[in-house]
Amino acid sequence: MTKVEHQHEFLQDVALLIQQAERLGIVVTGGELYRTAEQQAIYLKTGKSKTANSKHLERLAIDLNFFIGGELTYDKKKIQPLGDYWEGLSSYNRWGGNFKSILDVPHFERFI
Repeated sequence: MTKVEHQHEFLQDVALLIQQAERLGIVVTGGELYRTAEQQAIYLKTGKSKTANSKHLERLAIDLNFFIGGELTYDKKKIQPLGDYWEGLSSYNRWGGNFKSILDVPHFERFI
């Protein structure tokens, strides 16, 4: 599968994820999809990221904002059903709420 095909499938899964959030009563707004190498270097330097090889650089990751009852939340317990759903859509999908090195609840990626 080409990178473009993975990017396409990734976005199809993101659409399904947003629909699932709606069913769960979670309002989703957009965060960050694409990131330049320069921005990634800044995130690495400031500790906002622990890797220089973010999937955002390949357009295979997205950060989302979650609102429950009108309040912004990144509470792992509240978002866990979405993380589980995401990882169940494809064996390539990983959720940042399950990362071992850093908790990154708003982060959803396709790891190829």
